[in-house]
Amino acid sequence: MISIPCFSSILIDWFEENQRTLPWRGETDPYKIWVSEIILQQTRVNQGLEYYLKFIDRFPDVKSLAEASLQEVLQVWQGLGYYARARNMRNAAQRILKNHNGIFPNNYQEIINLCGIGKYTAAAIASIAFHLPYPAVDGNVLRVTTRIFGIYDDIAQQKTVRKITLFCEELMDKENPGTFNQALMEFGAIQCTPQNPNCNNCPFVYQCVAYTQNKIFLLPLKSVRLVIKNRYLHYFIFINNFQTIIEKRVENDIWQGLFQFPVIETSTPCENITETELFTSYLGNCEPKFLKEVKHKLTHQHLTIRFYVVNDYFPELKRNWVSVLIEDLKDYPCPAVFKNLLI
Repeated sequence: MISIPCFSSILIDWFEENQRTLPWRGETDPYKIWVSEIILQQTRVNQGLEYYLKFIDRFPDVKSLAEASLQEVLQVWQGLGYYARARNMRNAAQRILKNHNGIFPNNYQEIINLCGIGKYTAAAIASIAFHLPYPAVDGNVLRVTTRIFGIYDDIAQQKTVRKITLFCEELMDKENPGTFNQALMEFGAIQCTPQNPNCNNCPFVYQCVAYTQNKIFLLPLKSVRLVIKNRYLHYFIFINNFQTIIEKRVENDIWQGLFQFPVIETSTPCENITETELFTSYLGNCEPKFLKEVKHKLTHQHLTIRFYVVNDYFPELKRNWVSVLIEDLKDYPCPAVFKNLLI
């Protein structure tokens, strides 16, 4: 097994030669580091690049984000998913503006107290922006450390994450904590990947426990399996005199704060929605035209979405419903599955 002092040195040398060129690489502004880390929480780097540049262009600092309306922020975020991230960022920015005069806090405890920031993100910001020795432990880091050092504890258990975090504190180059954290995360992202890791060109190959014991695909151990919920959503696109009806999602659910067409949710698949009592209470005697069906997968939910068009009819507006010109739909942030639906 490789010694602790050697690990950090070899890792950082690898990073200097192999790191990807990214717009936030080398950044010391904690605000921009924060934006990049939040975007990459649930998003692949290739997809996140465009959104990062767009977000920073629209909201270049804490003040501009804090003073923006929620609708503005969600519109820039539109299509990226996991919209709670955007809502939390705006809330955190408002707190920084109020409590810190718009200056991003420079200590770990104040950073982690901000809305939507957990241990990993706080450690990443603290180490990269302020050179504080806090290990940033994400899935990449858990995979790399368990494989190289032969850690067979279940990473779904918080005690294992704590154990590996403490271990990473020992591994960390205290003079270069930000570089160390970025190097370890990058190593997991492009070298020691979940599938088909590049073992042949790995600088740790002969010291890696998983490789030498032929257990690469056994580690890391993780017992928790996702429980997937199936949902069936039926959206009605009312069209009358170049107008349609939308509603704002206000409940604590997916797409909170975004706009959608009026919806009926059924507990089971229902192709003949017109035969249900729900439909009758919604539309009376109108005959909708089936438009399309879309399958949309979220982390814990699989959505079956059916769209119907109802021409030349407007029902009585309900709570949170509003009639808008079809050409103005682009001004309202909506889930990605609605994009280009009426074009």
